[in-house]
Amino acid sequence: MTNSPTLNTKNVRAIMPVLVMGTFLAYLNQTLMNTALPKIMATFSITAAQGQWLSNGYMLVNGIMVPLTAYLIQRFTTRQLYLWAMSVFAIGTLICGMAPSFFVLITGRMVQAAGAGVIAPLMNVSIMYMYDAHERGTAMGWVGLALNFAPALGPTVSGYLVQTHSWRWLFFLVAPLIIVDILFALKVLRNLTEAEKIPLNWSGVVLSSIGLGAMLLGFSNASSASIASWQVLGLTMLGAIVIGIFVYQQQHTHVRLLNFNVFRYSRFNLSVIITSFLMMALYGGMLLLPLYMQNLRGYGALLSGLAMLPGAIVIAILSPLTGHLYDRYGAKYLSLIGNLILFGGTIMLSRINLHSSFLWITGAQSVRSLGLAFITMPLQTEALNALPMDMIPDGSAMFTTIRQVAGSFGTAVLIGIMSVLQLNATNHLKLHHSLQYAQAHGALQATQNTYWVAAACVVICCLLSFKLKGNDQPLPK
Repeated sequence: MTNSPTLNTKNVRAIMPVLVMGTFLAYLNQTLMNTALPKIMATFSITAAQGQWLSNGYMLVNGIMVPLTAYLIQRFTTRQLYLWAMSVFAIGTLICGMAPSFFVLITGRMVQAAGAGVIAPLMNVSIMYMYDAHERGTAMGWVGLALNFAPALGPTVSGYLVQTHSWRWLFFLVAPLIIVDILFALKVLRNLTEAEKIPLNWSGVVLSSIGLGAMLLGFSNASSASIASWQVLGLTMLGAIVIGIFVYQQQHTHVRLLNFNVFRYSRFNLSVIITSFLMMALYGGMLLLPLYMQNLRGYGALLSGLAMLPGAIVIAILSPLTGHLYDRYGAKYLSLIGNLILFGGTIMLSRINLHSSFLWITGAQSVRSLGLAFITMPLQTEALNALPMDMIPDGSAMFTTIRQVAGSFGTAVLIGIMSVLQLNATNHLKLHHSLQYAQAHGALQATQNTYWVAAACVVICCLLSFKLKGNDQPLPK
């Protein structure tokens, strides 16, 4: 992959909003379905298990596409790939909005994921080529606004539209925004790299698709099936075995789908490990809160989403600032401060009870978001800054894939732990109390204790952060 001619400041300022908007819409789309599922189930007369495939199918295709991006970014120009990805995303969105059947709706979601899965890794690579090393943190901070604000905003927007309009408006609202972004991209987007005619490792595509697909599906099934079942443990083990074969194959072929030499760089490895534990704490914790609010407290989907909104606003405001701070001070102190704040917010959520105020719940989630603003994008910038420029596409694909797997794994583990704790607590409490009391307080105790597990993941992140270096480390050539 070769560089295109250097862009001037005017070009960069025109391109960045287009890329940030595309990333924002892609990540917003990930969480729009959660609160809309009951309405969709009623429209198509389907079960909850069938409805869950709207999320599972999207996740699987998205997860399969991300490893492919390392090849696609080198095979096509920036302009070609971005316009293709956004066009596919738009077509999938329109299919979903007009879907006459559940099958068509799932098909549309998978088409959406095929386009959206390319956008974030392409965005990361674009920033690395548009900005010098000492400016990338600030640029990544603006991306953090999209990556962190959009998923938190999704449940609020979804809850409002589902309660006041039809679930189809979730797609009719996003589709015009995608089209506007495409039109702006046609006008201002420049090629940051030149395309190279490199062969595609088809066996690697098949192995990574099967391995990641099985593993992600196994993790997602943990919320509805026993951990020891073939739907969870069986698929996870199958995925792990196939991924092992994929790694071996990539190390013994001249045509690689992913370059695993990125793991020779210790700064990249450390950033990936910290991010993995962070995603385990983050995504698992994010799922616990709606379950507590809706199942134990009786809040509706809209209020559950609104509890996330102040935290999303905190991230939106602080992400550009923390990106600038990374450029000045490096990742170490930002990660330490952020993890300490995140730990405090997680402990606050471990103290919730059946009478906790909405203000306390929202405040605790906002504290967690404040901590995340100091960690997520600085760590991603630190990881990619550690690599030579010719490894950036592989590093971006690898980082995004591992982050997604870690988030799914963390969700599966925390939900599995909560299920076991809830069963044990309920069985113990019903010996001395009514069944209704035992079920409510058993679920509450399980939620509280599971947040302590999430807090333990944050402690690990904090300890590992001491090994991070400042921004005075020389970049690889």
